[in-house]
Amino acid sequence: MTITAKVICDSIAEWGNSIAEWGIRLTTMQLRYPKFIHGEFMTHRKFSRNASSSRAIPVKRLIQDVISDPAIPIYWGKNMPGMQAIEEFTDNERDAMIEWWLELRDMAVKQASMMSRNGLHKQLVNRMIEPWCHINVVVTSTEWANFDALRCHPAAQPEMRALAEAMRDARKASNPRFLKPGEWHLPYVTDDELNALGGYTAGQPDHKDWLTFIKASVARCARVSYLTQEGRTPTFGEDLALYDRLVGSEPLHASPAEHQATPDTRMSDGFRTDLWRHQEQHANFVGWRQYRKMLPNEYVGDR
Repeated sequence: MTITAKVICDSIAEWGNSIAEWGIRLTTMQLRYPKFIHGEFMTHRKFSRNASSSRAIPVKRLIQDVISDPAIPIYWGKNMPGMQAIEEFTDNERDAMIEWWLELRDMAVKQASMMSRNGLHKQLVNRMIEPWCHINVVVTSTEWANFDALRCHPAAQPEMRALAEAMRDARKASNPRFLKPGEWHLPYVTDDELNALGGYTAGQPDHKDWLTFIKASVARCARVSYLTQEGRTPTFGEDLALYDRLVGSEPLHASPAEHQATPDTRMSDGFRTDLWRHQEQHANFVGWRQYRKMLPNEYVGDR
């Protein structure tokens, strides 16, 4: 089983020349974890996230994944009242549980393969083997403290706690880049690509090339990877075409546009210094203007 967290873009808003004037940190991570804890991860509303979908993955590829790297619980607790298992099975008992877990996987793989051969679409076939699947997720946020407090806690499900601790450790080990208003936090856009723009220091709010890189980042966040579904490096043309399909659709598929952001600027009315020039574009971030909120018709409301 795999539980990993990798920082792919890390930025701090730079509003002045002193440390006291440096701002809020925005971090994007790529995660891989068992799909059976994804529901718990989704309860945290301060996160922007996109996830790989079993509806989009070929059956053969997903079956190979659950055979070579099946999701297996890391703690085998004995049944008892309540949500938390305090006592774990012994080594021999745990080995037997793992064997039964994998036997059930083999049965599900056999049935899924048979249904696929008989023409059932992957959006149903792949659901049959999801208990043994991993999920790849890209997540971006300025707010991590509540998640850490809840999920790094001993009472959290062990697999969820392992993920939260990996995320916390990855952020601690990362060195964020300082960005000024008008410069962009762009997950999956490489330094080599940005150097074609002259680096971050060349960026201005109206610089025409920023939009190209923003669109590429949106497309790559939708794929939850720099690479395509086939595992190859995409061209900018392919990225821009995917962006157009997402943002040009009706309604918009706008969630991949939540990971790109530029620092907002502070305002002061003479009494307060916590006012923002573009507060309506922050969404679930603090101090950062989210690209999604700059798109027209990014949300379909009830009125």
